[in-house]
Amino acid sequence: MSAVNELAQEFLDLHFEHQPMAPLLLGLGIQEKQLPDFGAEAGYRARYVELGRRVEAAEAESAEEEVTRLALIDFARSEVAKIDARVTDFSVSDMQVGPAQHLLLTLPVPSVADEAGARAHLDRLREVPAYLDAAITRHRAGLSDGLRAPEFLVDAGIAGMERYLDAPEDDPLRLSPGVELPGYAEEQDRLLAEVVRPAFQRYHDFLVSELKPGARGPDQPGLCWQPGGKERYASLARVYTTTDRTPEELHATGLEMIAKLADEYRELGARVFGTEDLPEIFRRLREDPKLRWRDGEELLDAARAAIRRAEAVAPQWFGRIPEQVCEVTSIPESEAAGGTIAYYIQPPLDGSRPGVYYANTHRAEERPRHTSEAIAFHEAIPGHHFQLCTALGLDHLPLVRRIMAVDSYLEGWGLYTERLADEMGLYSDDVSRLGMLTQDSMRAGRLVVDTGMHALGWSRQRAVDFLVEHTPMARLEIELEIDRYAGCPGQALAYMVGRLEIQRLRADAERSLGERFDIRAFHDVVLGAGIVPLPVLEHVVRTWVAEAGSTGPRG
Repeated sequence: MSAVNELAQEFLDLHFEHQPMAPLLLGLGIQEKQLPDFGAEAGYRARYVELGRRVEAAEAESAEEEVTRLALIDFARSEVAKIDARVTDFSVSDMQVGPAQHLLLTLPVPSVADEAGARAHLDRLREVPAYLDAAITRHRAGLSDGLRAPEFLVDAGIAGMERYLDAPEDDPLRLSPGVELPGYAEEQDRLLAEVVRPAFQRYHDFLVSELKPGARGPDQPGLCWQPGGKERYASLARVYTTTDRTPEELHATGLEMIAKLADEYRELGARVFGTEDLPEIFRRLREDPKLRWRDGEELLDAARAAIRRAEAVAPQWFGRIPEQVCEVTSIPESEAAGGTIAYYIQPPLDGSRPGVYYANTHRAEERPRHTSEAIAFHEAIPGHHFQLCTALGLDHLPLVRRIMAVDSYLEGWGLYTERLADEMGLYSDDVSRLGMLTQDSMRAGRLVVDTGMHALGWSRQRAVDFLVEHTPMARLEIELEIDRYAGCPGQALAYMVGRLEIQRLRADAERSLGERFDIRAFHDVVLGAGIVPLPVLEHVVRTWVAEAGSTGPRG
């Protein structure tokens, strides 16, 4: 194995040790310790720094290895930056970004189909008290250093813990193994009653007695109100966008895009509602009862239909079609009340479960119909399901390039496919195209409100008001989104930055190649590089353009 590929494996081993749920969710085996150790971050930081130095000094033996080397440099720097940002010290909510809610979301996912999987699940339950006690220690350290969470997120975290504790009969951590295992059910029930729920109760009590009294008010939700917060947020912006664009530049880009989208809304609004008045178009999208779901099952059925349409025409736009199935289901009720609109969980490498698109059916009758198709295309096909399943199948690449989480690439592709779906003829009508615009304005709005709260000092209400004025999103979804941005600083920037970069690379390739440009080949190149930072993706695409341009006209 070459020096670069050895370093890639070394980085992956370190990453899996640092984040032991990652290999478990990917079906890559069970770590000795299965839950993260919040108390060991300083040691991991030093190891990432040292490994990053060695990667920078390494020499690649091929063009493919140089792509890996460049990606590894960014991966190591990003891990250091995330540790330095100390988000764990103040992150609490009823969304998956909170350490307790993260457990409720991820622990039910790994397979318990055989005895080893079932025994491992029991071991994970035994680790829960140490994990949550370490989270409490980190929160206390944050409080002492002035890294206080916003009170509305603490309240949400308390409510999430209470929903879990008040329904022991529906505990999402109670899993049924796929094999007959004597004593398993009794031991699982004992652990849940005597070990797990008492640990969640301690965490709940800590939030109530210590974290809430020290929380910040809704006028100060952002990092800029914390010591060193502006610098830590600028660093997180670099991590999540994989670019050097400043929060101020990103804020201005968001405002620019919001203004441009207004013209598209007016054009479609005239056709659908007979008006070009933007506030009236937004009002109709928010309030028209015909644009709401009857129930959650209707929402899920519509998502399944959109995905099937996408599957049918995908071969015209992609040369490589993943074989894995994409299932559609509801976000678990324990998470749905405070959860995001939708998300996707990829299949593991061992094929033990399919890729799953989770849609939020909580209060479905208040959720808009018109965004359903755009969200399905983003999360499933041709979005994350195609993207992540393709990456998993790139056996010739180091595993780290097939499984790393690079939000600007991952979410940039997902957002790119919402517009691509229109080119593919997938939207059923102009109402659904208005949903596409709604998703666009949400992601453009994220550039404005995320930077507004964390760099410019906006209040929660100012952020909510901005999205109410400039997007037709339902207020229910706006408030949940704002709380998500407050709880996970910088992540929301990745979507639009990534999409704009993929669109730019495509436009440059079309100009350079002219008639030689092949959309299927372009998409295969973008997805065939694995999961890489945006500057590395640019390197890959430009190399392809140069090679394609030298082959002469197509026959």
